[in-house]
Amino acid sequence: MTFDLHSKLPKVKPSLPHREDLCAFLNEAVRRYNTPDFIANDPISVPHRFSKLQDREIMGFWTATLAWGQRKTIMQSARRLAELMDDAPHDFIVNHLEQDRARFLDFKHRTFQATDTLWFLEFLQHFYQKNTSLEHAFANHLSPSDDTVEKALRGFHDHFFAHSYAPERTRKHVATPARGSTCKRLNMFLRWMVRQDSAGVDFGLWKKIKPAQLLIPLDVHVERVARRMGLLRRKQTDWLAVLELTENLRAFDPEDPVKYDFALFGLGVLEQHQLVP
Repeated sequence: MTFDLHSKLPKVKPSLPHREDLCAFLNEAVRRYNTPDFIANDPISVPHRFSKLQDREIMGFWTATLAWGQRKTIMQSARRLAELMDDAPHDFIVNHLEQDRARFLDFKHRTFQATDTLWFLEFLQHFYQKNTSLEHAFANHLSPSDDTVEKALRGFHDHFFAHSYAPERTRKHVATPARGSTCKRLNMFLRWMVRQDSAGVDFGLWKKIKPAQLLIPLDVHVERVARRMGLLRRKQTDWLAVLELTENLRAFDPEDPVKYDFALFGLGVLEQHQLVP
């Protein structure tokens, strides 16, 4: 059985003999989409504007947090945040004064409002005044023997909202597996920070988390293509669906299963394939 990247998506079960063909098809899609050309029209382009580790972390985290809706709007909002931080995110985060936060009061992105922005500034300033890298906020909760980043996501969420005065409304913008969320945006952020290959799309800045531990960012496009290919069967779109899909992708590459995010997203969005009903 052969697949054509320009044809309609195949409907197969990866447990059947066609699995090798599906693996080859997905690997070819990764090669097609995991290229520098991917960057310009994707939210990852925002942290790519910076070279400093902490700037990339801050803008990567904030851009991923805003990543719902049209990609163009996401990038516009993220670039606006960078401008409000004088295009020097880490320096601003560490050194800004209380009165400097007034400039953010009019910033909003869909349901991300001023209250959420101010708490992000509060958390990030407190964190970076004591730590050199946001990696610590995730990796400190994870062991090299852990199969996935689940504990890192749970621990980060608890750390982010550790103070009693953390706004309750902001919790909807920082997901956790404890609520059954797919944690799509945090998983995407971790992909950006952890994965590294010759394509140069993802940054590969963090070394305490292994690519093998990453989980697929399950957005609507990835989900649709994965279901069409038989890679995802769970009816609910939740945390267990993320685990199921990632486990199936590990059958193709156990050391780097999330590289297939490029394939599934690319097939679902960038070429606007029509799926066979």
